[in-house]
Amino acid sequence: MKSRICLIRHSITEANQKMLYYGYADIPLAAEGETLVKQLAADGVYPDAEGADLYTTGMLRTEQTLALIYGEREHEVIDSLREMNFGSFEMKSHAELKTQEAYQIWHADQTGTLEPPEGESIVGFAQRIIGGFEELKKKHALRELALRHHEQEAVSIMVCHGGTIAAILDHCFPGQKKIFYEWIPDPGHGYMLYLEDGVVVRQEQF
Repeated sequence: MKSRICLIRHSITEANQKMLYYGYADIPLAAEGETLVKQLAADGVYPDAEGADLYTTGMLRTEQTLALIYGEREHEVIDSLREMNFGSFEMKSHAELKTQEAYQIWHADQTGTLEPPEGESIVGFAQRIIGGFEELKKKHALRELALRHHEQEAVSIMVCHGGTIAAILDHCFPGQKKIFYEWIPDPGHGYMLYLEDGVVVRQEQF
């Protein structure tokens, strides 16, 4: 069976504008972010939600992005797909942190195994995201089964985060990027994943 999972990155926040480290900080969209996602929706960038299952990570910026695109619709939350936890580095810039020894050690790490104070490592984050994606795929598979005899394509739409999307794409298409962060789409954009018999076989960026 063929089906689709759409991954949408939330729109612009003040932390994006100021180039801050943030993941677990639950902040809203900036005014620019609201304008952007409304325009993208008007331009028809996003898939039709009719008959689709909708998901967010439960964070304010993903909830707002979903509502701006599709209106107030019933949806599920998968909090294991939240952005990386930068711990004590949250909501701070490189300029603010660069003199701190803990930051210097973490920033220089090439293995991805070091954790920021009170945060999670890149490797640990990626492992968490892969588990969350498997949860999403299981929910998606149930939708596929429900539609099997109705000749309808199962579609799931997930509004999440840039790092989350990058970790998922790197997992599905290993070796195509030097580092998984290269998969991060622009705010408000994302990827359509095409599945065959539950396996992601190709992607299209939008």
